[in-house]
This record gives sequence, structure tokens and C-alpha cells, in this order.
Amino acid sequence: MDTPVTTTQRIGLLGTGPWAARTHAPAIAGLPGAVFSGVWGRRPEAAAELAAEHGTEAYEDVDALFAASDAVAFALPPDVQAPLAVRAARAGCRVLLDKPVATDVAAAAEVADAVAAAGVASVVFCTLRFSTETERWLAEQSAVDGWFTAEARWLSPLFTEGSSSPYAASPWRREKGALWDVGPHVLSVLLPLLGDATGVTAAAGPKDTVHLVLRHASGASSTATLGLSAPAKAAGAQIHVHGEAGTSTMPHWTDPQAALRRALTALLSDAPHPCDARFGLRLTQVLAEAEGLLK
Repeated sequence: MDTPVTTTQRIGLLGTGPWAARTHAPAIAGLPGAVFSGVWGRRPEAAAELAAEHGTEAYEDVDALFAASDAVAFALPPDVQAPLAVRAARAGCRVLLDKPVATDVAAAAEVADAVAAAGVASVVFCTLRFSTETERWLAEQSAVDGWFTAEARWLSPLFTEGSSSPYAASPWRREKGALWDVGPHVLSVLLPLLGDATGVTAAAGPKDTVHLVLRHASGASSTATLGLSAPAKAAGAQIHVHGEAGTSTMPHWTDPQAALRRALTALLSDAPHPCDARFGLRLTQVLAEAEGLLK
């Protein structure tokens, strides 16, 4: 169950696309003890529609939404998100960031620095870190010593002909591909489990498919295959870890709205979360290094 927020917190939303409408807005509206303070979007008509659906206010002035909020959640393309997150932190708002924080290292660093300078809480919504099933598994495996290697496979048919997903219309996903869209999910598990990435190798596969090989601070290694243009029958997402204890497979996860409510609860608590803006910066650094090797 979600832990209720102990004091009333006003939470605003930036973004009006499918991810915002399907996950963020319902999660904010359904968070016990919280008030949905308003919606801002680059398309005012979409913000007005989403706000009306959830009984809150649409803002055309993003700074006015910051002033009316104790925390804000982002559902925007990463390089639109980053400068607005800096402004939100400087306005004193806690920030729930979408992954990746940015696709530019300097922009991600500016977000992390602004959060630290303002002394506000931050959480990066890497879904696997907040879904009940995968969060529990990660905690259990992190307590086990002797992991030797891991492999991740995240193949989606998002851009395959015939796809009906609303996310296929996302321009930034089209431009940046699987490395930046699903890469953060995989790294959000591999880095806390095996240690920071001390070496990165990357190779391009068919279409937007990318293969990564990582060396970790623990001495372990991992591989990841990422793609958004896979044949539908080949689609799936799995992570396996191997070591002295044997092999463990990450369970399937469900209900992104519940995961987002858990992320919001973590943001509004007094305890810092390891999946914060500084960790988001590290994800951007690793992905940018990999991207550089593909050029």
C-alpha cells in the first residue's frame, strides 16, 4: 500500500502527453494527502483539457505553477525538462524528474547542481526502482555478495510497422532511440546492483538497436541489448544476474501509476532517495559516453 503523505503537499504537473495523461495525472490526483495544484503544458489547450479532467487548474505561466506548488512532476522530453527543472528547484519546489534527466551532460549537471543549491528533494522516476515487484527484487539481490555478471535485454516493437502505441509519435524517442529511452531503466538496476560503470563499450545493431558492455566498480561486468524497433514476436524485457549464489531473474512489473505514487511518496518524505538528480546525472554521463562510441 502507498504510505499517506503526512502533511498536505501541493503537486503540480508539467506535461500533457500520453505519459502525463495515463500515469502522472491519475497518480497525482490519487495520492492520499496531496493536492493536485495544476497543469502546465506547451500546448495550453491540452493543459486545459487535462486539468479539467482532474478538477484542477491549467497554467499558462509555468512560474505561477511553481509558486502554487510544493513539488512538481515532469512528463516532458528530457531536453525540455532540464531547464524547467532548474527553474523549479530555484523556486523551491521538490522535483520528480522523468528519465533521462537530460541527454546533454552539462544540462543534467545544471539540474543536479540547482537541486543541491536550493536544498530541495529530487527523485528520478525510473519505473523499475519504484514498482513493488522490481524494487523488492533489487533490494534482495543487492544484499547478496558475489555477483559476477549480468545481462539485460529490452526489446520493444514501438517503432515497428503496425505499432499502435501512442508513444510512437514521440519526436525525442524517434531522434534518440532506445539508448536514451530504455537505457536509463536498465542502468537504474545494473549500477546499484553491480556498482558504478568504470568502463563502457557500445556497438550499433539493426535500426536503433544498441549493444552495451559495462565494467563495474565491483569487478563484475554486464551486457545490455536495447531496441525500440524489434519484431513484435521478439519483444520483451529481462535482466538476469549470475554469481556465487546462482542466477536470479528480475520479475515482471505492473501498474506504473502505483509506481509513480511510490516515487511521489519518496519525494515528499524527509529521507533522500538514491535515485535522485545526482544519480540521474550519472545515468546521462554513461549514456552520453555510449552514444559517443556509436558515432
